[in-house]
Amino acid sequence: MPKRLFQGLLVLVMSLAAALGFASAAMAQDSDLSIRVQVRDQQRDEQGRPDNQPVAGVTIVLADGQGTELQRIETDAEGVALFPLPAKADYVVTLVEDTLPDGQSLSEGTVVEQRIPADSFTTSTRTISYFTGSSQSATQSSLEEVAQLTANGIQLGLILAMCSVGLSLIFGTTGLTNFAHGEMVTWGALMAYLLNVTGLGFLGFLGFLPLIDGDGRFQILLAAPFAMALGAALGYAFDWGIFGRLRRRGIGLITQMVLTVGLSILLRNAFLFQFGGRTRPLKDYTLQQAIEIGPVSVTPRDIVITLLSAVILVAVAMTLQMTRLGKATRAVSDNVDLARATGIDTQRVIRIVWMAGGALAALGGVFRGMTEQVGFEMGSNLLFLMFAGITLGGLGSAFGALVGGFMVGLFVELATLVVPSELKNTPALVVLILVLLLRPQGILGKAQRVG
Repeated sequence: MPKRLFQGLLVLVMSLAAALGFASAAMAQDSDLSIRVQVRDQQRDEQGRPDNQPVAGVTIVLADGQGTELQRIETDAEGVALFPLPAKADYVVTLVEDTLPDGQSLSEGTVVEQRIPADSFTTSTRTISYFTGSSQSATQSSLEEVAQLTANGIQLGLILAMCSVGLSLIFGTTGLTNFAHGEMVTWGALMAYLLNVTGLGFLGFLGFLPLIDGDGRFQILLAAPFAMALGAALGYAFDWGIFGRLRRRGIGLITQMVLTVGLSILLRNAFLFQFGGRTRPLKDYTLQQAIEIGPVSVTPRDIVITLLSAVILVAVAMTLQMTRLGKATRAVSDNVDLARATGIDTQRVIRIVWMAGGALAALGGVFRGMTEQVGFEMGSNLLFLMFAGITLGGLGSAFGALVGGFMVGLFVELATLVVPSELKNTPALVVLILVLLLRPQGILGKAQRVG
């Protein structure tokens, strides 16, 4: 009884923390609305690379939608003028050209007056840019474009592979296709946002610790491991509270799969209700100067995320290949009845798989939230790419998920060479269909006789 009580309380505490945290996050974001105007003079450094410089002392006027002036601010030494806003509404931003430094004028195509509709506030801060001088844009060669897209694809592929491993292992050990796995990815990103941006105020007394500030906000280096732990807890709750009970009662896989669809819809709408529909950035490492590595432009944050993802995936592969738990997991994936007959506690292995899958999905969500932004449907947007990855690699194969997820991420980014960026996920879904038609066992899967 105490164990069951503890498990129930764990799920209840997680739910309350999410509800209270997201509600306060939504209110905080609505009260922190602002317009950030930056003025830059377009220049190049000694190596010929773009090196835009801030322009200080330029007057920026903010007016409402009817043109009534609300405030005017001069840009600071960073070339920035920040306007706090009381609420979302229509605004007009105007640069006073007479206040530009002598010899400078707005570049061709830069509009003096810019209108900002209320529905354009997808984040708490709306950024408006003005440029002086001649345009520094240069035509990118085909080779440079391919190199840049390949770098982007490697990062996306590694994140997809990390998120897909748990989805593939759950399918391999239970036969269940979990359509709520995308929400497990979103859960990790939202938990990191709760810790990193909203903060847990009652932990303010821990502000003396190096990674927690006085408002109870965790730096992302600490928030990410906690998000992984909460992702593992969500996976545990799914298996203990729902799917483990259904397995013991002999409920069929089709019924369980339909339940995951309903669970996905329920969680997505819960996230929308608590977090809101706008995407929001994490607090740390959001604004970084890109560095040039040959023809590729990449931020230090992206380099670290790519390297960490690769290290974690190698660690997962080694765990599956070399440890007793990994061998037991592969045995359950191959034949659950035979594994049970040899003395393996299959229910324990399945529960660990759910927890590990939840932790990896949560970390993938944190990494995705750092490279993009956090939103209530970010995981569901990746779900079919994950399905494409595990189908390409081999259903139920963890190593297939690693290979397939990586290849799909690479393919998605390179697809923009031939299709518009809005349709870049479409070729990946075409690959999914072709694999199912031509080689349904995938790259690393084994053909099986049915019947």
